[in-house]
Order: sequence, then C-alpha cells, then structure tokens
Amino acid sequence: QVQLVESGGGLAQAGGSLRLSCAATGRAFNDYAMGWFRQAPGKEREFVAAVTWGGDKTTYADSVKDRFTISRDNDKKSVYLQMTSLTPEDTAVYYCAAGVRWPPSYWGRGTQVTVSS
Repeated sequence: QVQLVESGGGLAQAGGSLRLSCAATGRAFNDYAMGWFRQAPGKEREFVAAVTWGGDKTTYADSVKDRFTISRDNDKKSVYLQMTSLTPEDTAVYYCAAGVRWPPSYWGRGTQVTVSS
C-alpha cells in the first residue's frame, strides 16, 4: 500500500511561483507512475502533469504546459510540481496520485493553492 502526503500549497500572487511536494510511503513507490491533479470548487478534477516511474518521460495538460514542471526523486520517495507564472485560474486543491497505470490507484488528501490577481 502507498500513502501520499502533499505539502507546499499556499497563497501566491499572479506571476509568482510555488513548489508542491508529495511524500510517499511504501516500498513499491518506485514501481509507480506519479501525477498531479487539481480540482476547483464546483468543477471536475482535472489532470495536470505526470511522470513515469523512471522519471524519463513527462506529460502536461495544455493549460500548464511550459509553466509547470513535474519531477521525482525515488531515493526520497517524493514527487514535485514546480509552478511558475501562476494565474488566478490555477487556484484549486492539488492532489498527488500514483498508480501502475491510469487511473491512479492512490491519492493524497490534497493541498490548497490560491493565486490572487
């Protein structure tokens, strides 16, 4: 079983940056692809970014491409989301997720990101 705990959320100004972290437990962590999703109030949860188990391939939603960067450190059993050029449209609860294949099997509880104009 894998448990995921997000951190790093908070308040940012438009044009600013935040880095989200996700710490995982479980010896099978390195076998999983990892991803970030987000959900704004009243909206469906949407895909943000994902990285393969080896960290050699990443993919991003069009809305965050060229602004967000996902990475992982398997030694630390962590995955990160570096967010730059933030806009109010990025305001949401961000969730860390893991799975052998999509849809993810494991989810964190989420961390709030709020971007003011």
